Amino acid sequence: MTFFQQVVCLECGHTMSADINLKACTHCNSQWLDARYDYAAVSEQWPAALLNRDRSLWRYRELLPLSEPDPEISMGEGFTSLTRLYTYERMFEHEHIYAKDERQGPTSSFKDRQAALSVMAMRRAGITECVLASTGNAGAAYAAYCARAGIKLWLFLTSQVSSEKMREAALYGAEVVKVSGTYDETKHVAAEFAKRKGIHLDRGAKAIPGKESMKTLAFEIAEQLAGKLGADSTGRWCAPDWYIQAVSGGIGPLGVWKGFQELLEMGMIDKMPKLGVIQAAGCAPMVNAFQAGKAEADPVTPKTLITVLATGDPGYSYVVLREAVLSNGGTMLAIEDGKTFEAMRRLASKAGFSVEPATAVAFAGLERMLTEGIIAPHESVVVNCSGHTFTAESHILGDQYVLDLQLGESATPEHSHVEGLDAAIRKLDEQVTSILIVDDNPADRRLIRRLLQRYKRYRIYEAGGGIEALRMIQDRKPDFIISDLTMPEMDGFTLLEKLKNDPETADIPVVVVSAKTITTQDAKVLEEYTESIWTKGGFDTRQLVDHVVQALGHTPRVDTTEMQPANLNTLTDSRPETKVKTPVVIIEDNPQDLRLARRLLESEDKYRIFEASSGRAGLKAVHEHHPELIILDLMLPEMDGFAVLEALQHDERLREIPVLVLSAKELTLQEQNFLQPYGTAVIRKGALDRKEFLYVVHNLLKVEG
Repeated sequence: MTFFQQVVCLECGHTMSADINLKACTHCNSQWLDARYDYAAVSEQWPAALLNRDRSLWRYRELLPLSEPDPEISMGEGFTSLTRLYTYERMFEHEHIYAKDERQGPTSSFKDRQAALSVMAMRRAGITECVLASTGNAGAAYAAYCARAGIKLWLFLTSQVSSEKMREAALYGAEVVKVSGTYDETKHVAAEFAKRKGIHLDRGAKAIPGKESMKTLAFEIAEQLAGKLGADSTGRWCAPDWYIQAVSGGIGPLGVWKGFQELLEMGMIDKMPKLGVIQAAGCAPMVNAFQAGKAEADPVTPKTLITVLATGDPGYSYVVLREAVLSNGGTMLAIEDGKTFEAMRRLASKAGFSVEPATAVAFAGLERMLTEGIIAPHESVVVNCSGHTFTAESHILGDQYVLDLQLGESATPEHSHVEGLDAAIRKLDEQVTSILIVDDNPADRRLIRRLLQRYKRYRIYEAGGGIEALRMIQDRKPDFIISDLTMPEMDGFTLLEKLKNDPETADIPVVVVSAKTITTQDAKVLEEYTESIWTKGGFDTRQLVDHVVQALGHTPRVDTTEMQPANLNTLTDSRPETKVKTPVVIIEDNPQDLRLARRLLESEDKYRIFEASSGRAGLKAVHEHHPELIILDLMLPEMDGFAVLEALQHDERLREIPVLVLSAKELTLQEQNFLQPYGTAVIRKGALDRKEFLYVVHNLLKVEG
């Protein structure tokens, strides 16, 4: 028996007969169609009818356009777990935070729901060939389900999609077409291909199966939450106060919102949740329009590393989601890539959830909403954990997560093993020692980090203020802290007080390095809370390094060349050469120019060079290696140098890195004005002089030539 009654056009309201394969409104030709059901009849059966059913999305068959799954295609999709995040609750002092764990789907993402229903509808319609444009997850899901259904899939992906995702889809037998353009351009190419070849084109959120599949998330959340919190006296299910999801095209929250609406109409819940729509800052057309109070979103060119969320033109999705958000106090937020990767690491290390970057965007949004008080203390929250991680360790861990334990050799053979092991263990002891530098002056942070890393193989982390420092201390539990006193939002005194009042951090030694004039009262507080106080500009750098090393219980290294005094205010950086070299990322697509820049830098034997031949690859290298200098061409494939600079500015940690623009482009006045606020140095390739190049590099790094 089917309860699927009719299809309604969302744009003009025209009503049509129930047909899952309808492509457009017969009145206005809009592709935004919505399935409707006999809700009164279903409400008489639910929830009693669900008691003995399998735990999959098909347990809700009365409110699906297909009343039964195809057993040859279904893989038990849906009914993923709702997991309470106790660690996050303690971190943010907020009860009832849950993750809807969509990593448990057959291909590890929430797009399995969409693929299952869509592919089954295609097979029942006799479709044997399909075209799909995707940013990654939907492509893998459709490829798997099409393989089971015997449907040939033409999968169009942007060139920014990870090679792992492409290989996965190809393994399922999909014909993968890589398009060197944005996702919106890729969709256009896919549509033209399907039209010319006469092949069925999957229309994603516009098509009936896509949105209908996603509303099962709402059904599951309400049923599961009632099981955890307890149903009310009438036996109704429970909607959370907030539903949060990272958004690209918007199919997830569109379907979830509809699902909760249907439950409310049937009396199964007593309220609608607030929607938290989160986008990557480098591709946030919905958030931009929402914050500007616009009824429609202007398309943008994606400038984010989170390629799964790189939809620049949301179209009518924004109109529907904006109405949903405004209806009961929801919000739309944009998250910088840097914050995303921090949240990705935190979620794995604190909650045991290894997630894709798109999921981390949602959790970074959650963290911001909790910190800023957008979510009230009593409100329950469910976050869509939309998918499992891809090979992203380099994004979230950088190059400090591997401890390289090498056994050396002694001159005496009989002692070689013991002495080599002892030396290796001493090195390992250094490698596992972590130090946090807290200072709102990035140049001072960089100098202290260089001093320590050229002297010992410590793992160094940085924070630009007290609030960020507290979060990093919770995450990483450093062995030692070097902190400034005068900082915005939370000064060093408040930070020290919070550290010493927390039993888990009270014993971490802290050294203060500050330019602040210390009063008698200040001195009393600092004497109680810190190991020592150092005044910027008034000490020998070797003394500070030796003090930190000895405070950590390590042996100071004996150098034949003594360190000379360095003034943190003027950033004098005169230190002996060691094997630890300054990391530099060169983003250049011309092999000859890249080799020249590399050769000039390597002639100094001071720099460790990382290369990238496109804008997006360059951003990835910057995130991975966090260099102290970026050398950037302006004319680059995929993403030009101007877009790279904008993306860097969206990340508060990356915007501090100095940039040397090395380009053959004749800059217009407008382009010169564009570069000026970024504090870049510019050298024309045609006039490249070795001495000038190295002089500018040294000046940007504040080191002696």
